Amino acid sequence: MDSASSPVSSVFLTSLHSRLAFIDVETTGANPAVDRVTEIAILRIEAGVLVERWSSLVNPERAIPAHIQDLVGITDGMVADAPRFAAVAEQVRTLLTDCVFVAHNARFDYGFLKNEFSRLGRTFDASVLCTVKLSRALYPQHHRHGLDALIERHGLSCSARHRALGDAEALHQFAGIMSRSFEPDALDAAVLKAMSAPSRPAGLPEGVLEGVPEGHGVYLFFGEQDVPLFVGRASHLRSQVLGLFAAERPKGRDARIVQQVRRVDWRATAGELESLLLESRLLRELRPSENKVAPEDNVFGLRFEPDRRQGPVLTRVPLNAGDPLTWGEVFGAFRSRKEADHALRELTSLYKLCPRRVGIEPWGEGACLAHQARRCAGVCAGRESSAEHDARLLKVLESLRLKHWPWPGPVMIHEVRAGGAREVWHLVDRWCLLGSVDSAAAFEALRKAPPPRRFDLETCRLLQRWLDRAAGKAAIQPV
Repeated sequence: MDSASSPVSSVFLTSLHSRLAFIDVETTGANPAVDRVTEIAILRIEAGVLVERWSSLVNPERAIPAHIQDLVGITDGMVADAPRFAAVAEQVRTLLTDCVFVAHNARFDYGFLKNEFSRLGRTFDASVLCTVKLSRALYPQHHRHGLDALIERHGLSCSARHRALGDAEALHQFAGIMSRSFEPDALDAAVLKAMSAPSRPAGLPEGVLEGVPEGHGVYLFFGEQDVPLFVGRASHLRSQVLGLFAAERPKGRDARIVQQVRRVDWRATAGELESLLLESRLLRELRPSENKVAPEDNVFGLRFEPDRRQGPVLTRVPLNAGDPLTWGEVFGAFRSRKEADHALRELTSLYKLCPRRVGIEPWGEGACLAHQARRCAGVCAGRESSAEHDARLLKVLESLRLKHWPWPGPVMIHEVRAGGAREVWHLVDRWCLLGSVDSAAAFEALRKAPPPRRFDLETCRLLQRWLDRAAGKAAIQPV
């Protein structure tokens, strides 16, 4: 969509730069390394005057995700006959020649255009000025500096929000307001600050970090040959990721990640629970080198069998992927013998139980070593009966029992991302996740035909921690 240029008076930042280009791009997603441009708008300013206004839809050569179509209003049908980036690349380069690249969250837009040129085997470089940083420098009393906040705060007119030309024109208006509101020296100092390049590892593509959204989510770091390095979770995703790379002298694991990272990816989630569940799943699927991932294949509990004539009265019962309703009387959930022995050793010493009878000392004849040290009441030496010993043991085992499921059946947990960009419905029963879906219709189908309960210790523990909090309890809806 080309439009004839028409000079419009402007007096923005001419003391430092005589040529500016206000740019906005719309895209298929937030990652410039894999997503593509769907629309570009450029307002070229020379000597304080708008000399050209240009915009065009762009065929991204891939489908536009449904939630992006809903947010931006650009559909697959609208770009089907639009030119590909290769067809407009020379015009874009001409419009940007010798200009400072001005955009909101500028490294994001700059990164997308840089990557589009790179796909054509061409380089693109420009001085970059971020109006988010500029707004923060000039209006530090405000906390919000997104484009919606600027439009509301300064009374900007925007012909079409989330469309490239409408957003670029709003930025141009904002520039005029700043030029009239501040002395040249103050404006120049703020511009220099806003043009500073962010700290980032050399191996990361331009604009990747700026595409990371705020809110709940999971981030993933990859090294050479796309080997997984680290998976993390955050309630403020963008701040946490940018903060890691902004550190002047990262230490330990952070330093290793910064040195090795070559790709950053992320998943925005509807809320905290979805991010917890997703992080847990990705850790086990990817097993990143900088995360400690506990094995889950051999999770077991303990069953009390007092009638056994030989050996300990506690036997192992496999739990992983089982249905909690079929276990009967099972105590605890452990990933390893070492973990189980540690828990039993503490309780055995505290209540003078026999380590031989509970299975943490080899079976044998006569008094156990703990009895000789006066830490066992002596069931092994005939000083007390098995019934007396086991009565204490059962009371001790109660402290290891899995927490009681407090509802009569499955429950629903509904999470909604701020702004409604994502919704998720979780179905949970007996500390087992039966499924997570992204629509009410899909949840109704899941509720009517749920899969079998499959116990997973990590999921169980994170659900217990999450539901122990007031916010977790308030989100529960029995079904």
